[in-house]
Parts: sequence; C-alpha cells; structure tokens
Amino acid sequence: MLDLFDKVNEAVVAIREQWDETPHAGIILGTGLGGLVEQIEVEATLDYEDIPNFPSSTAVSHAGRLVCGKLNGLPVMAMEGRFHMYEGYPLKQITLPVRVFKAMGASLLVVSNACGGMNPNYQCGDIMVIEDHINLMGDNPLIGINDDRLGPRFPDMCEPYEQALVDRALSIARTQDIVAHKGVFVAVAGPNLETRAEYRFLRTIGADVVGMSTVPEVIVAVPCGLRVVGFSIITDMCLPDALKPANVEEIIAIANDTQPRLCKLVAGVLAAESAS
Repeated sequence: MLDLFDKVNEAVVAIREQWDETPHAGIILGTGLGGLVEQIEVEATLDYEDIPNFPSSTAVSHAGRLVCGKLNGLPVMAMEGRFHMYEGYPLKQITLPVRVFKAMGASLLVVSNACGGMNPNYQCGDIMVIEDHINLMGDNPLIGINDDRLGPRFPDMCEPYEQALVDRALSIARTQDIVAHKGVFVAVAGPNLETRAEYRFLRTIGADVVGMSTVPEVIVAVPCGLRVVGFSIITDMCLPDALKPANVEEIIAIANDTQPRLCKLVAGVLAAESAS
C-alpha cells in the first residue's frame, strides 16, 4: 500500500510526463464554472482517470479533467470539476490534488464553488469572496498519522484565506463593476440541502453562504504552505421564511451566467500576481 506522500508523487510523475512546467497556481473550478479554461493557453490536458490516485468526478457539470497551461502569462493547473464527500470519497482522496499542486511547485490555490446564499443582503448571481469558513462536514482531511513531509501536525487557521488576496479581489470587483461581497462559507457534507431550521442555525453561527465543498481543500492547502483565495457564486437563496425548492438546472444556469464575471476576478488576481 502506498502512503499519501507516495501517492502524491506518483500523480506528479504522471503529470510531468505530459507537462513539465512549474505552476504558479492551482485552480479548482466548481459547478458551472469551467469557462475559465477557455482563457488558458492549454499546453496539456489529462483526464482524471489517467492520473494515478485521482478519483473520478461524478458531479453534474464537472468535466473531470486537469488542464495545464498559461493564464495571463502565469503557468497554472486547473481542475475542471472537483470531488465531493457526498460522492463517497474520503477527504484524504478528495484533497490529494491540492497536495499535487504543491508538489508540482505551486504557491497559490484558487478555489471556487456554487453555493446557497443565507445573507439577506445577497442575491442570486452575486459573488462572495471567501474571508473565512466553518467546517461542519463532520470530518477533517488531516485526521490520522501525520507525515511531516506533507506539513505540520497542527496547522494554524487564523488566516486560511490570505487577506491581501481578499482585498485584491474586492478591489478588482469594484473597478470591473462586479457585485462582490466578503463573507463566511460553511461546508456541510450533503448531498441533501438543508432544512429551514438548519439554515437558521447556520446563519446564527455566522455563515453567509453554505456549500458542500472547498473547505477540505483549504484545510489541506494551509499546512502545504499554499496561499489561498476563494470565490463563491450564490446560485440560490436559502432564506428560511421565503424558502423554495431548489432546482439543479436553475442553479447551473445561474452559475453559467455569472461565470464571465468570476473569470474576470480570477484573471485579475492572477494578472496582479504576474505583475508582482
């Protein structure tokens, strides 16, 4: 049985056979957000099934491939589709690509997701720059015997999302006339959506939006030493006193409609990285 360190290195070897650049950033694209790939000068594409130890993406609208190339002059690796706890994968496997990004040489992680908005000041189609998160998934990808080669035993979480990157993203949003908020993302296991009482609870404990991803990847990124910037597209409103049944087709449509604005934010953040 390969340990986690060996699994990461096995994946890296397979990727380097197709693409031997050092990425500046690893990018994880969520539901309906694959359009950013169209802006990448693609140099290599690998299906997840061709990368050792990568799971298969079964979520709706997730392409399931790794795209490598240049974005605003920076070498990047972009995941078209991520893995989720509700698909039955353990969090260590879900987060393995983050460790692969680091092992390939990345210094920045960009995460994005579609989510439910609980802050009444938000609207469908708005973008939230993630300032902090709450983990209510009932698990943690760092549980188990620690391998010091992959990071420290007790990583500090006082600033999982780099404040300078949060400020940069919000500044870009203002100059581009994009509606963007700063807020707290709460992660739950899913796959069911929440009850009215659960939405009230999540709002009470300080969450602005809720989703079923992102937090495990960020928990792993911190001990890896990756800087993190995160974006959420509000695709449905989860207000307990005005709750309507969710429609997956509508959620994907809103994500697709918002995608060009999110792409501008991500591209802007990376352009500033290139200039610095």
